[in-house]
Amino acid sequence: MKCLTLLFLALITLIGRPLRTEGAKILATLAFPGRSQYIFAEAYLKALAARGHEVTVINTFENKPVPNMRFLSAPKIHKHYAEAMQIMQADESFLQKQKSFSWLLEMIAECLLENESVQELLRSGETFDLVIAEVLHTESLYGFAQHFNATLMGFSTYGTDYNIDELMGNISPMAYNPLISSPRSNPMNFVERLENNLEIWLEKLVYMFYHYPKMEKQYSKYFPNATRTLPEVLDSFSLILLGQHFSVSYPRPYLPNMIEVGGLHISHKPKALPGDIKQFIESSAHGVIYFSLGSNVRSKDLPESTRDTLLKVFGSLKQRVLWKFEDNLLPGKPDNVFISKWFPQPDILAHPNVKLFITHGGLLSTMESIYFGKPVLGLPVFYDQFMNVKRATSMGFGLGLDLMNLKAPELEQAINALLTTRSYSRAASLLSKRYLDQPEPALDRAIWWTEYLTRHEDLSHLRAPSRDMSFIQLHSLDTISVILGLPLIGLYLLIKLSRRLLRALYGNKQKNTNKQKNIN
Repeated sequence: MKCLTLLFLALITLIGRPLRTEGAKILATLAFPGRSQYIFAEAYLKALAARGHEVTVINTFENKPVPNMRFLSAPKIHKHYAEAMQIMQADESFLQKQKSFSWLLEMIAECLLENESVQELLRSGETFDLVIAEVLHTESLYGFAQHFNATLMGFSTYGTDYNIDELMGNISPMAYNPLISSPRSNPMNFVERLENNLEIWLEKLVYMFYHYPKMEKQYSKYFPNATRTLPEVLDSFSLILLGQHFSVSYPRPYLPNMIEVGGLHISHKPKALPGDIKQFIESSAHGVIYFSLGSNVRSKDLPESTRDTLLKVFGSLKQRVLWKFEDNLLPGKPDNVFISKWFPQPDILAHPNVKLFITHGGLLSTMESIYFGKPVLGLPVFYDQFMNVKRATSMGFGLGLDLMNLKAPELEQAINALLTTRSYSRAASLLSKRYLDQPEPALDRAIWWTEYLTRHEDLSHLRAPSRDMSFIQLHSLDTISVILGLPLIGLYLLIKLSRRLLRALYGNKQKNTNKQKNIN
């Protein structure tokens, strides 16, 4: 009897355990040189390795050893990245910005593919079960999946846009999905919708005739023996993880293989702060402001006039300021400002004495501000930052200013409004409650879906039928033409027949009349 009881308990224990997957060989390609983007992916990849998967990561950074993880570093892009950021921040036309961004992405992909360690991997004959590709417009890098005959999965740090929707076969109406690099948010008025349509179609034209041909050429160069064409590779994504959450953006349709995992990099248990930072925060009687422009924009490279404006305003505040500044010295630094090249950002935002986050408006920083319920002052620079700041303003937990045209009175007024008007902190707190109210942590959700791919060989049940339809079929232009055309043809024939009948009828009458006249 005792043995039966023990067997019963063992069965109950096994049934209660979450479904595990045998260790898979996973290759992750993360070519973008922005550190914050990699931090988002890093927590996820380490979690995969901790669960027994063999993870190989190609990135652009120096890496510390991690069990079950192998790193291939391709750092060459950092030699050009500062120049690239200056180009991206230049005041250019919309079309020129698209071309500049295309140039940057082409360079990022080239620096990774030409790397000797990467080339050795391609020549090694090694195999992988899954390739996780960072989904930017670096299409040539998706070729790793066909090269290793592996399942292709996407990973997007910035969430989704019309490009990702098209890859997955999802619908993406321009009427309420703003171009991700625009300063628009949802909902849009008529003028904004008009601008949105125009800019999206212009971006598509640049992609089609300027960017994609370069990616196809790059793909042919580095994968000369490819078993699939680039269009076939682009059509092979099985699933994508999206670094956003509807509580921070807006409700929109998703397919079952498009999974929101925004905030997966944020630890539910903040780590202890370094002693000097902790003392600086906790000894501030009026609270602390945290200021960071992320990893892509460096405060030390700001124009002198902008830096002077920031110093002047910060020095006049009764609050203390933590400023992420990428140099050891900041001339004119006030006593209430603490600078450092790096801060443990989530752990700082978790502290109750931090009252305001001044940010560039990147999606990861925006997610962290929501997670910890902090109002934000956005100073956007490029790409999705303008849209994120606009969204923070419309949702009531932030304000936005132009970093490159910063005026001291405007900056001081915005900071004081965010610190003293309770509606901003209330909105941030409400959004935090909405975000945190999830059935499982975002990281657990990301791991479960990744392992789902490795558990199932046939993934056709995740493929949307829309991916196998032409533009005409997808938008029902053929069936609509029949539905509208048949009645029109019928109406045309009816009119034609009626005219002939009328002509015949009145023609005969006219003939009879003429005959009668001739007889008389």
